[in-house]
Amino acid sequence: MIELGHADGSLIDELMELTAQSLSQLEIKEHFNVIKEIGRGKYGKVLLVTHRCRGTPMALKVMPKSSTKLQGFLREYCISLHLSCHPCIVGLFGIAFQSAEHYGFAQELVIGRDLFAVIQPKVGIPESSVKRCAVQVASALEFIHSHGLVHRDVKPENILLLDSSCCQVKLADFGLAQKRGTMIRYITGTLPYMSPELCSRALREGQEVEEEDIMARPPPLSVEPSLDTWAFGVVIFCILTGYFPWERCTDADDFYQEFADWCDIKEKEKEGGGGGG
Repeated sequence: MIELGHADGSLIDELMELTAQSLSQLEIKEHFNVIKEIGRGKYGKVLLVTHRCRGTPMALKVMPKSSTKLQGFLREYCISLHLSCHPCIVGLFGIAFQSAEHYGFAQELVIGRDLFAVIQPKVGIPESSVKRCAVQVASALEFIHSHGLVHRDVKPENILLLDSSCCQVKLADFGLAQKRGTMIRYITGTLPYMSPELCSRALREGQEVEEEDIMARPPPLSVEPSLDTWAFGVVIFCILTGYFPWERCTDADDFYQEFADWCDIKEKEKEGGGGGG
């Protein structure tokens, strides 16, 4: 009997292979009216466009070929397409293409801002909005994980709002998503949302490594749903308070160390039968 996660992982591989074989060749301005840029990140940008023939408004995510591997593009597109049926995940039109300089795909246009834009520093957002947002993101993550996949970049900037009260939100940007169990050596992400095991490796990678120290590098890390769960917890803290709980999950961060010490105390109390006298 095949486990659900394994079956979905195989399906993603098949989708990637089929998409690579049928990837359309087109130039953006020949097929779309580009209205404006509505988002930009490390790996690409998002354009507000309308389809020249049908007039349909959509968001076009484009990534330069100079800094994007074809396999990475195919993985993001196919994972996004596979999960886009969920109401709390950004939908796709099933349009993937390459131009002379870019890879791209079309997704539903979410006009509202992202969650980060509505967080008031030192205040957060109303508790009722936090509850609505948390329920929807949790539902999206449960769906992603049930398909044997991990988002790996859960943060307020990747949670899009359809209204200012968080009545409806959608999780976006699957650029770092991987199949569960994928072994990764190089860590990417945003430090405050990284789990301790990711954070320690990311900081280590940021330091220059002597040639003789290469053999001392830690082994690859398995991608697991717990990485998303940790980041989701940090997101909830941020939107409730308007603060990050810590800058990074290391002993050098006093706020994180205080949390780690509290966890140790709770664990010892549990082992000792609750600490009652």
